Amino acid sequence: MQNFPSLNTNTDTNLQSELSTLNLGPTHPATHGVFQNVLQMDGERIVSGVSTIGYIHRAFEKIAEHRPFYQITPLTDRLNYCSAPINNMGWHMTVEKLLGISTPKRVDYLRVIMMELARIADHIICNGVLGVDTGAFTGFLYMMEYREAIYEIYEEVCGSRLTTNVGRLGGFERNFNDIAFAKIRKFLADFPKVLHEFESLFNRNRIFIDRTRGVAPVTQEAALDYSWSGPILRATGVDYDVRAMNPYCSYEDFDFEVPVGTTGDVYDRFLVRNEEMKQSMRMIQQALDKIEKEDPNIFHADVPEFYLPPKEEVYNNMEALIYHFKIVMGEIPTPVGEVYHSVEGANGELGFYLVNDGGRSPYRLHFRRPSFINYSMYADMSRGMMLSDAIINMSSLNVIAGELDA
Repeated sequence: MQNFPSLNTNTDTNLQSELSTLNLGPTHPATHGVFQNVLQMDGERIVSGVSTIGYIHRAFEKIAEHRPFYQITPLTDRLNYCSAPINNMGWHMTVEKLLGISTPKRVDYLRVIMMELARIADHIICNGVLGVDTGAFTGFLYMMEYREAIYEIYEEVCGSRLTTNVGRLGGFERNFNDIAFAKIRKFLADFPKVLHEFESLFNRNRIFIDRTRGVAPVTQEAALDYSWSGPILRATGVDYDVRAMNPYCSYEDFDFEVPVGTTGDVYDRFLVRNEEMKQSMRMIQQALDKIEKEDPNIFHADVPEFYLPPKEEVYNNMEALIYHFKIVMGEIPTPVGEVYHSVEGANGELGFYLVNDGGRSPYRLHFRRPSFINYSMYADMSRGMMLSDAIINMSSLNVIAGELDA
């Protein structure tokens, strides 16, 4: 276990310090979410702290026990809402694992495109806000234009922007249109230059380096002891990535690298996320190339028992109407068992542990939420820090309140 810094106590009884209590949150703008830290302060330095969560707990896991599988997708939107498509598709793949559904390659590649776009959008927010918290607003505003471009792609695919509810069990509700593909290609053409300019603003900026390098370093051992995952684990030098270690959605067909850092400090986390955006663009381009070799009319698996038929067929075809009724009413039996499936979310390993008793809804469902697990070290990390450094550290963890509480 890593020994985090603490204040030296003066043994001279004539010198006494008076500690003050500071509430950092739950509504402080620097927390970027609704959660609280009760800090004991000696001037500007943190002596100790206690993290309090649960302010937006919505009982999603309990609600899921009373919803059919496909109606749980909107709940996953509201975990890490900065990269909702990853949550949606992670849930769909979990149910497909239970049901034994195998998806076509084109569906896998389309999912990779959506998930990697979501990862870029999430990292844009995290690294942009980290710049804001160190006093640089320009990079954040500049990059937001390209998060908007990603949201426009979402709109073409599913009609939504933030809480996407994208995809269905077995694939997608509809095929990608030509406008969607054109916008994806335009994004790949424009964004690399913008990301390079963003890095030029920060990577060698003396103020930014002084504020981030050496702040909140974490050893590999400490990160693993706390079950960290995602960019903040890789920033310590551990090259664990679910996409590479336990491939899903045909990620084994892609050529990509897993960026790692060395010290696990705030600066390394920033660099790792920037490099991950480059790797995501690389995978999106590969997916576009691979899709050209597949049947352009395929966008879902052939599983009529669990895939809702198109509305026009429901209105005009008796067999489609029957399937629609049986799926909605949960009349089709499902296997009894339990499965765990994980995907590489923007903040780390996002897992779904599903226990099924054969009914129309899960018997039990648990979300492995990376923000919840990654945040568990925050109070210990903050001990001995200046308050200003603790704010920067929190930004670099990218704690999303919806994913923290569920």
